Amino acid sequence: MDLYEYQGKELFRRYGIPVSEGRLATTPGEARAAADELGAPVVVKAQVLTGGRGKAGGIKLAESADDAEALAADILGMDIRGHTVTKVWIERASEIDREYYLSLTFDRSAKKPLFMFTTRGGIDIEEVAASNPDALVRLHVDPLEGCHPWHGRRLVYEGAVSDPGEQKQIAAIVGKLYEAFVGCEAMLCEINPLIVTPDGEVRALDSKFTVDDNALFRHPDIAAMRDIGAADPLETLAREKGVVYVKLDGEVGVLGNGAGLTMSTVDVVTFVGGRPANFCDLGGGGDAQGVVDALEVITSDPQVRAIFFNIFGGITRCDEVARGILQAVEQMRIGFPLVVRLDGTNAEEGRRILTEAALPNLHAEATMLDGARRAVELAA
Repeated sequence: MDLYEYQGKELFRRYGIPVSEGRLATTPGEARAAADELGAPVVVKAQVLTGGRGKAGGIKLAESADDAEALAADILGMDIRGHTVTKVWIERASEIDREYYLSLTFDRSAKKPLFMFTTRGGIDIEEVAASNPDALVRLHVDPLEGCHPWHGRRLVYEGAVSDPGEQKQIAAIVGKLYEAFVGCEAMLCEINPLIVTPDGEVRALDSKFTVDDNALFRHPDIAAMRDIGAADPLETLAREKGVVYVKLDGEVGVLGNGAGLTMSTVDVVTFVGGRPANFCDLGGGGDAQGVVDALEVITSDPQVRAIFFNIFGGITRCDEVARGILQAVEQMRIGFPLVVRLDGTNAEEGRRILTEAALPNLHAEATMLDGARRAVELAA
């Protein structure tokens, strides 16, 4: 789950990471009141769950409360990479002497948290990595040992931070960022930029914070921060029905049982020249109602022109899946093609059930490759 900047900063504040003072506003009038309370100048910052706000004109400096009100009126309702701005963060303006970059993410290949630090902050980290990779310091943390003061010292020394006061402050923030990362069970904690003021104070001017969805049941306060209105409506529907679903940009709906098989199915559809419309995992013990729920989500996508079921019966019984398909077709009156590949537990019974139903838009295939090819052809 991605958090807005103001939410990420609230979590930073909880763990002792210094941030600038600010107020949330949803109307121009609230922005004016916030600017009056904080004292101008202030920065009006669009709150959206995507990057590129500054380039899109979503971050502006207001010299007065009147300016803050006018700028908020311009920014609210703005479209930034497909996200509509419904709230702005009014933050006391900061004088900036230097900008650094600091982040902590989970490196899946190494199975360890990974710190990244550079003195070239304020720009996209991908740009730094591409143009000057030596300027980016990378440091893994052994999760069994945890983060220690030497991690922070190594980052600032290898990053060539020369000022002793900055070194000490950054090293302390490194330790607190690790505490926030572990304490909130995050997948990403990013500060860009991490600024140094003319007085030598180091603080986080921005926040990008992503929390592991699977851990939210242990963090009800963070789960409550989820903005349902900003989420993809299909993914919201899937979450309500307990369906594992990820929206993709294609025409072939994909439904499998088990994450590995479903990912392989997405790859095979691409391999034969198609474009998957989604990743949808029925799970290991899918029943008839589970199939109905998954189909309701998939068919809600107007881009879908055909659906490919790829079911391997282990725990999942193929006859249950077949009954679910027929139940869904009867309830939802699905008109576009359905391609089904059944194998494993009760596969013969499942195929018999589908054959006897004799649905004109139902096509059975023996292999995953044949099924993918047929689905792509029918979606064309």
